[in-house]
Amino acid sequence: HAALANLTQTLEDAFRRVLVGYMDAWRRNTTAQQEALQARVDAENFYYVILYLMVMIGMFSFIVVAILVSTVKSKRQEHSNDPYHQYIVDDWKQKYKNQILSLEEARATVHQNLGAAGFKTSP
Repeated sequence: HAALANLTQTLEDAFRRVLVGYMDAWRRNTTAQQEALQARVDAENFYYVILYLMVMIGMFSFIVVAILVSTVKSKRQEHSNDPYHQYIVDDWKQKYKNQILSLEEARATVHQNLGAAGFKTSP
């Protein structure tokens, strides 16, 4: 009975070693394939991340440049030699002074109504 238990224990240990060794080898092989596949997927994902960032940065740069160009163009048109802008830039102070002076002169001029004062205005 002790020999049979010892034989059973020996067979169990041998079977366990074979099965565990086979499973470890299979897992190592599968793990190596998975690691190679994961490395390839990671490289492709990294490539697509770089491509995505390049596209986003390019679009952002295009929008910023378009806004800058339109702003510079509008400023250039604003400072052109059109008469309206020249009036605003150069002449508005003088025009304002002239208007104030003409209003003061109009107030200073007293109009007499000779009919109200009792004078006859008939010939």
